[in-house]
Amino acid sequence: MRRDRPPIAAVLVGAAVLLLADCGEQNSFKPPPPPEVGVSHPVSRSVMPYMEETGNVTAFNSVVLQARVQGFIQKIAYQDGAEVKAGQQLFVIEPAPFQAKYQQAQAAVASAQAQLVQSEAEYRRQSSLGTRDFASQATVDQARAKRDSDQANLASQQAGLVLAGINLGYTSVTAPFDGVVSAHLVSMGELVGVSGPTKLATIVQISPIYVNFTVSEPDVQRIRQGMAKAGLTLAEIGKIEVEIGLAAEPGFPHRGVIDYVAPNVDPGTGTLAVRAVLENKPEVLLPGYFARVRVPIDRAPRTAMLVPASAIGSSQAGTYVLVVDKDNVVQQHPVQVGQVEGPLRVIETGLQAEDQVVVSGFARVVPGEKVAPKPTTIPDS
Repeated sequence: MRRDRPPIAAVLVGAAVLLLADCGEQNSFKPPPPPEVGVSHPVSRSVMPYMEETGNVTAFNSVVLQARVQGFIQKIAYQDGAEVKAGQQLFVIEPAPFQAKYQQAQAAVASAQAQLVQSEAEYRRQSSLGTRDFASQATVDQARAKRDSDQANLASQQAGLVLAGINLGYTSVTAPFDGVVSAHLVSMGELVGVSGPTKLATIVQISPIYVNFTVSEPDVQRIRQGMAKAGLTLAEIGKIEVEIGLAAEPGFPHRGVIDYVAPNVDPGTGTLAVRAVLENKPEVLLPGYFARVRVPIDRAPRTAMLVPASAIGSSQAGTYVLVVDKDNVVQQHPVQVGQVEGPLRVIETGLQAEDQVVVSGFARVVPGEKVAPKPTTIPDS
């Protein structure tokens, strides 16, 4: 007698129950481990307090070269954009007419001198005769008047010679100081100085060079307090060093000193105009550049806490850093940041020396969540 086989449906249901039971044991949820982040205590070191401003670079000297006499341009004696030395010839305006006028003036002086010699001798002769009653007083007076007139004429002719010499000198336009000359604004053979001075070119001195900037009234007070601590007076303003950096330059590679401070604060802006002077060797700074300016506020460094600039975040509430507490939970601490020190940033308030600041692994960090902190060394330079 043949046994009945179990129904296929019952077999399938039993297999499903066993499979589900087995899967339930293998797929039980296990939370992921806390993310690993790099942490470090803030760097503590001495820093010099600075204030940072934005300024603009201006030329030490800048002059428009002009034709001061009328004539044709006979020579352009430089290459556009070339560096020139003081006294170097740049333009020549046709000198021949002025040379002729100068020679005429020389001849007029010589003639006036001869006339004066003659009238001086005549006066001495008539004066001698007058003392012996051989010449009337009227004759003596006439001789004296002629002598005085010839003296005045000589002085006039000598002045004319000086003017002729000045105008002759104007035919050669030279560099008034060392600098760089712009492209020429006139061409060879062009008539200049017809209705007044004609612009020929511009010469700019960029070594040394100025950087102008403004300082807010509170910063002015801080600098004055620092000067008082160091025993410096306003007459010694040139002892205050400044550091300059361009927009594309890291840090502040250029050094100079303050050489001018305005005598009053602008009431409209509440700022004080300040100027620094730099040697500018090599000539990296050019007039018109915007520059970052850093000025020491105090004469002595102070101890500060610093963290990497990358560890500082910002939100609508302000700047903050992420700190891991004793339970390895991430906390967001609002901070007030100070000056930049290379890759680091000074933290003025909001951080303690024993705090563990998150310095790497920011993508895996959520405030209020646990992390696995890994001690990391902060480069301090």
